[in-house]
Amino acid sequence: MSHRLISRSGDLKQLRDEGYKVEIHPSVHLLIRDVPYVDEAKTVQTGTLVSKLELADDVTIVPTDHTVRFIGSHPCRSDGSKLGELVNSTAVEDLGQGLKIDFSFSRKLTADGQQRAYKNYHEKMTAYVEILEGHARVIDPNVTARTHPLIETSEEESVFLYLDTASSRAGIGAASEKLALSKIAIVGLGGTGSYVLDLVAKTLVKEIHLFDGDKFVQHNAFRSPGAASGNEIRTPPFKVRYFADLYSKMRRNIMPVESYLETSNLDLLKGMDFVFLCLDRGADKRHIVEKLLELKIPFIDVGMGAELRADNSLGGILRVTTVTPAKHDHLSNRIPFSDPAAKNEYATNIQIADLNALNAALAVVKWKKLFGFYSDLEHEHFSAYTIDGNHLLNEDKS
Repeated sequence: MSHRLISRSGDLKQLRDEGYKVEIHPSVHLLIRDVPYVDEAKTVQTGTLVSKLELADDVTIVPTDHTVRFIGSHPCRSDGSKLGELVNSTAVEDLGQGLKIDFSFSRKLTADGQQRAYKNYHEKMTAYVEILEGHARVIDPNVTARTHPLIETSEEESVFLYLDTASSRAGIGAASEKLALSKIAIVGLGGTGSYVLDLVAKTLVKEIHLFDGDKFVQHNAFRSPGAASGNEIRTPPFKVRYFADLYSKMRRNIMPVESYLETSNLDLLKGMDFVFLCLDRGADKRHIVEKLLELKIPFIDVGMGAELRADNSLGGILRVTTVTPAKHDHLSNRIPFSDPAAKNEYATNIQIADLNALNAALAVVKWKKLFGFYSDLEHEHFSAYTIDGNHLLNEDKS
C-alpha cells in the first residue's frame, strides 16, 4: 500500500481512518476489501470494490468515472434476489498486474433531480459500500466493512512496524512530527525509566538508546509496564534487552546498551537530541550531568522519595528537573547527587508502579512541551508532585 499517497489525499485518508481496508494496487486502482454483501444463497460474504484512481502529482482529484468494479460473486438483496439494477456488466476483466474483477457496478448520484459527480473517492466508495452492506445487515446486523485492519509499514515509511492510526484519526499528525527527533537516550530502565520508554516508544523518535547494566529480576516485574512471565525472569535478561525486545514488537530502532553509563563510556551520549535520566546512583549521575552540559544536550532528571508512615500509609514527593543549554543555573539545588544509601530527602527507595508511571508521565509531558507538542505557559524547569496533598509545584521558570 502506498501510505504516502493515502496520507496526502484527504479522501483516501478518511477511508483509512474510518477503518476501511484500503489498498492502492500497482495498476493505480483503489481497493476496498472485506465489504459485506449477500450471495444467491442468502449468505453473507465479503468482496472487494475496485475503482480507477485519478491523480495529480500523487494526490487524488475529483473522480470523473462514477462506476466501480467488484471482486466476488453476484451481489443480491437479503432475500437472495439479484441486484440487477446495480450491476452494469458481468464480464470478467483483467485490469493488469494480477488484478482481475468479476463485475462492474454503476450508481449515479442525484440532487434535486439532477445527476452530479461524486465529490471525492470517500463519497464514491462509501456509496457503494452502503448498498452492499445494507442488504447484508438485514441478515447479520453486526457486519461491517470498517474492520480496522492492521496496516503494516516498511522501514522507509515509518519507525513503527504498523501505522499510527491513533494520531491520524485524531488529526494531530503535524503535532506528532515535532517529536521526530533523531536520537534520544533513556539512562536507567528501572521503574520510572521503563515507563518513560513505554511513552516515548509511541512517538516518532527515530532512535531510542537504552542504558542500564542491571538484570530484569522478579521485583522489577511489579513496577514495570506490561506483565512478564515466570519463564522470562527465571533466567534474568538484561533490562535493556528485555525492554528492547518487548517494544521492538511495535517499532524499529530501539538500541540496548547492556552496561551502566560511567566515566569510561560517556562519549556514547554524543549526538543525542535529548536524554532522560532515570537512575539513582549519585556519583554516576554527576558525571553524566557534567557531560550533558558539556555537549549542550537538554535532559530531564526524575526522582521520587516515598516513605512508610506510622499509620502504614505512604507519603512522598515525585520530582522532574528539566535542564537545557539555556536554563541550567538551578540544577545544583534540584538534582541530588548522593547515593540512595545516604540520608537525604530522596533516599528512601520505595517504588510503586503507579508512582513510577506518574513520574514518567510528568517527565514525558514536559519533554513534549519543550518540543512544541503541548502548549507551555509556565516554562517551569522544576516540578514536584506531593502525594498526600495532590499538589503540583512548578518552579524555576524561564
